[in-house]
Amino acid sequence: MSTRDDLLSAQTGMGAVTLRVGDLDAMIAYYRDAVTLELQSQDGDVAVLGRGDVPAVILQHAPELKHAAPRSAGLYHSAILFESEAALGAALYSVARHAPGTFTGSADHLVSKAFYFTDPEGNGVELYWDRARTEWSWAHGQVEMGTAYLDPNEFLQQHVTPELVDDPRLGGASIGHVHLSVGDVASAKDFYVDTLGFETTASLGNTALFVSAGGYHHHMAMNVWESRGAGRRPLALGLGRVEIVVPTSGEVAQVGDRLGHLGVQTRDDGRSLTVSDPWDNQIAIVPAPAPKSAPAE
Repeated sequence: MSTRDDLLSAQTGMGAVTLRVGDLDAMIAYYRDAVTLELQSQDGDVAVLGRGDVPAVILQHAPELKHAAPRSAGLYHSAILFESEAALGAALYSVARHAPGTFTGSADHLVSKAFYFTDPEGNGVELYWDRARTEWSWAHGQVEMGTAYLDPNEFLQQHVTPELVDDPRLGGASIGHVHLSVGDVASAKDFYVDTLGFETTASLGNTALFVSAGGYHHHMAMNVWESRGAGRRPLALGLGRVEIVVPTSGEVAQVGDRLGHLGVQTRDDGRSLTVSDPWDNQIAIVPAPAPKSAPAE
């Protein structure tokens, strides 16, 4: 275990990903009808989609913006975690039914099974299920992840039932991790590990870095596969904000104090703390919502 005293809480998780979109109706339809998230709210130009009371994707209508230039920093993919293989299979079947052209690949990563897509505006999407932590292998502080072939049709045959075809919104689903495109891995490590307080869980030399809190395989990842040398991200369609959820508002304040001591500029709105990474990706530290009280008898 790490002896660092500047780590994010072991109970840290990921919150919603905000996307700036050009066609709000089309993007709502994709994440609701294909990906099987629920439209939780829509207030003018902002739509929130998720499962139950947990938001996963926030769509912000910004038709005045353009797409960023190729090889820019930004979102590589948002990864939506499903509670079971059956729930993942139901979502996979739904995308195959409603938007088959958006499928881009699949893989067994040893810690998880994942299916990849590109939404109608070019944002990467991963739908995945985790194996139990007891099945993960660690060596020298790094988790073993691989990329083995995963047949989507075989997965569907094994896990999708007629009941799931009729009602694919099975169980919970939330953002499990977020993968970014960045300009260089060394700067990513300096910011996300040495400054923000994640721990490295895997690295691929100077091409990719995987980080987490509390021993998860990864809450965030950064790679240069399509963006090596990228500078600061301009205001554009695509990624708007990534939320990192810590257990309490007190811990949000602690992160703010620590970043302040390190000379990192932050913005505090009284609930969340927002900081820009070296490529101007917006990272918000937010407290977990208070548990709902039981209804009165």
